[in-house]
Amino acid sequence: MLITLDIGLDTNQKLPLMPANCCLDAEIQISLLLHVDQFFLIYVNLHNGLEMGVMELSIMYIDSIVVHMRPSRAVLWLHPRVSGPINGAVVLKGSLVKLVYFSRHEDRSINDNRKKTIKETFGITNGNRRSYPILGGRLHFVKFETSKLNECLDFIHSKQLHRGGLDTLSWNSEVLSIDDAVIKATGGGAYKFANVFKERLGVSLDKEDEMDCLVAGANFLLKAIRHEAFTHMEGQKEFVQIDHNDLFPYLLVNVGSGVSMMKVDGDGKFERVSGTNVGGGTYWGLGRLLTKCKSFDDLLELSQRGDNRSIDMLVGDIYGGMDYSKIGLSASTIASSFGKAISEKKELEDYRPEDISLSLLRMISYNVGQVSYLNALRFGLKRIFFGGFFIRGHAYTMDAISFAIHFWSKGEAQAMFLRHEGYLGALGAFMSYGKHGLDDLMVHQLVERFPMGTPYTGGKIHGPPLGDLNEKASLVKYEPNTIDLSDHSELEYWFTVLSEHMPDLVDKAVASEGGTDDAKRRGEAFARAFSAHLARLMEEPAAYGKLGLANLLELREECLREFQFVDAYRSIKQRESEASLAVLPDLLLELDCMNEETRLLTLIEGVLAANIFDWGSRACVDLYHKGTIIEIYRMSRNKMQRPWRVDDFDVFKQRMLGSGDKKAPPHKRALLFVDNAGADVVLGMLPLARELLRRGTEVVLVANSLPALNDVTAMELPEIVAEAAKHCDILRRAAEAGGLLVDAMINTLEKENSSSVPLMVVENGCGSPCIDLRQVSSELAAAAEDADLIILEGMGRSLHTNYNAQFKSDALKLAMVKNQRLAEKLIKGNIYDCVCRYEPAN
Repeated sequence: MLITLDIGLDTNQKLPLMPANCCLDAEIQISLLLHVDQFFLIYVNLHNGLEMGVMELSIMYIDSIVVHMRPSRAVLWLHPRVSGPINGAVVLKGSLVKLVYFSRHEDRSINDNRKKTIKETFGITNGNRRSYPILGGRLHFVKFETSKLNECLDFIHSKQLHRGGLDTLSWNSEVLSIDDAVIKATGGGAYKFANVFKERLGVSLDKEDEMDCLVAGANFLLKAIRHEAFTHMEGQKEFVQIDHNDLFPYLLVNVGSGVSMMKVDGDGKFERVSGTNVGGGTYWGLGRLLTKCKSFDDLLELSQRGDNRSIDMLVGDIYGGMDYSKIGLSASTIASSFGKAISEKKELEDYRPEDISLSLLRMISYNVGQVSYLNALRFGLKRIFFGGFFIRGHAYTMDAISFAIHFWSKGEAQAMFLRHEGYLGALGAFMSYGKHGLDDLMVHQLVERFPMGTPYTGGKIHGPPLGDLNEKASLVKYEPNTIDLSDHSELEYWFTVLSEHMPDLVDKAVASEGGTDDAKRRGEAFARAFSAHLARLMEEPAAYGKLGLANLLELREECLREFQFVDAYRSIKQRESEASLAVLPDLLLELDCMNEETRLLTLIEGVLAANIFDWGSRACVDLYHKGTIIEIYRMSRNKMQRPWRVDDFDVFKQRMLGSGDKKAPPHKRALLFVDNAGADVVLGMLPLARELLRRGTEVVLVANSLPALNDVTAMELPEIVAEAAKHCDILRRAAEAGGLLVDAMINTLEKENSSSVPLMVVENGCGSPCIDLRQVSSELAAAAEDADLIILEGMGRSLHTNYNAQFKSDALKLAMVKNQRLAEKLIKGNIYDCVCRYEPAN
């Protein structure tokens, strides 16, 4: 267990009143009222049967690695290799205690022989790294008010973080001795509260330098997280892609109680070049005196309703409402903050608190921006990044700083902000474990799996990000999302689709857990949490990062897992797969009676027809009430008439079969990205895989790591393949070669002498109907290295995402369009039209 703490010294903050809509979560093992952006989550210990409700036992802020300072929670995924539980650290400064800890997910049962075969085939090794187990899990960020330090200590004790965490016994027998417990700490409170931690928890605080931690945290985020940096001007947020090779040098401005400015030249290379005592503490202190506000957030909220013209003296006030154009000052430029209070015969109570707050905010933000730019100019720095809890994701604060930078630089420089702005010190303290033997805690081993706000709760973590896969997977240029949700009407439409599908999804989720009262409560809580996320994103689409349709669909699956619904469609998938396997032998016999050309066409028709089975489509769900799975499949097959709406079959056929007397060489390795369980994979993709195997092509079936709707998973595929192999020698020999059949009766020598190409299964590292090829499993990254054919099947993987992706390898995209709006916008067609898009190696 890795922990860091950032502990502040004092606060008198109060939280807003709780809205009516609250959510339930089973992960935190104590009952807490949590403030998350503008709504609350109730965390209740379900194992003790507590009823859902507002339980004001303690109040705290919480983010599980926030994506934006104030929206709800998001997740970073970690691949550390550690030999045992390791205690962590705290950041103790300002008014908040910021706790960072790593929790490990339980291992799923994995076929060791299959894994061994895959590793040997793809050459996956640990290289020179120590032979430590790869742990999957997530980093959690939790905030407590410093005045409520006891609640932080209770939280650490309840989850046994100081002893390695509640998950320690499940994966390592070497439980850490309490005498050896150490937590990393940074900030002024690391000294003030060291004795408290020792007395209450028996742990020592290993203090890390605050500036070292701030810089390390910033470097980590800018390297590890896509779309970490953004600009904010006039209410518009624009994400900035940072070239890692051109990151340094830059100016890091940390705006906390005061302001520190660091010139950063590289990892561990920085110098504090300036600062100012006019910062967030100044704003909060003066604001409290002048407005009687009781919390920093209340003061910020006041500023949003303010008009500073009643207090600030503007250029126009001096020059009769005119600009001073000779020196480039507009009439609206502030000539003197609070300047009007000099000449007006008013007392403090005569001024609106809202106006005072806004005037203060502008005065301090402009000052910070000006001093920052002058220091960047002084050292010739191109980039200025702002962080610290003064900013708090507050739009007007960022606008004010951006305006100052733009004004003083005459438009030549931009202020840039960080989505995880408030956690630089805490992250840096966490990363400091690398200085003490944990050299595997490197940036390339952390992947931001999902920037939407709800954390994963199951499965392993998959990395590295596609930065290491670019050359292997042969991507030329890549943007996964096909649908542009920056169009508000498009965003509203898909929000409506997801909302309308929610009741059916909740019913399926509750049924998958036996329909118990507990499952019903969690189902209701999921619906409220998901609705709250959608409402938040409708209000501010960029709140959780760059938004695409794939993110929305992943949000739904993540939110289900957050409330412990592991596989809502488990029984449906099993029933449909069994029904499809029963008719597979007859289909294979039918295919074997065809000539090569007819068989290839029939196989592609079969994939498209079987793709009708999609529980994520309302139109398809309505169809399922009109017949059995086999009846619907046959109906779909009978309607397969060419030309399809997108029809590149003839080009694909020529690549597969050649033309005239010239035979085409087989592909070396094909990656088949499968979609749904049941007929889709059994009657569609498996027969296509069999044909490729027959031609001498290695086949890798790529499936989800975690369940999503009725998508088949990599855990389920081997059993399906094994059942199918009972009726087909081609599949049996290939499955044996690929390590999918583990049978004591199989002759080892026979396996070694087998000339069959392997059929393998790898997990893609995802738990969503879509796939972002920048974030995939290590297995898939390795498998892609020698792949010369990629087949993406299904709407999520080949239409919602990757439709416009260009590959260096041959690519075939197959799908039936099961949404009328998508059909019209993407292919100018209708629902149930088919896509067979083939793109030769680029």
